[in-house]
Amino acid sequence: MTPPVETALQEAIAAQDATASQDATASQDATALAVDTADPLDTHKAQAMLKGLSDPIRLKVIEQLGAGERCVCDLTTDLKLSQSRLSFHLKVLREAGLISDRQSGRWVYYRLRPEALGALQQWLQGLSLSCEASSSCCDG
Repeated sequence: MTPPVETALQEAIAAQDATASQDATASQDATALAVDTADPLDTHKAQAMLKGLSDPIRLKVIEQLGAGERCVCDLTTDLKLSQSRLSFHLKVLREAGLISDRQSGRWVYYRLRPEALGALQQWLQGLSLSCEASSSCCDG
């Protein structure tokens, strides 16, 4: 290649990598909004998280991510799912705030958000504790 073409190609690749990095950051920021661990989990957020965990395929994805960050290509192979089917389930989990993603080149990597799982655990613990309280409205 001639130097000007090579330079233009390098600039285009750098611009694409910068855009991918910005997209990944925006995706992580959007996911971070799904679960703000500074506040207790509200019922709506808990419902979204529980919905995310309610599907057997999504539970398998969660279990796979329990071992650490995974590339979508590995998840597709290990779970024996088509890309489109896996993408749907990853979207549900991401929108529920249970996982986050980052893009590196052409691959997307997913990981669990332990703070989201902790918030859900605290919400369930609070629910469990409130079940132990006795009602006094009808005692007389």
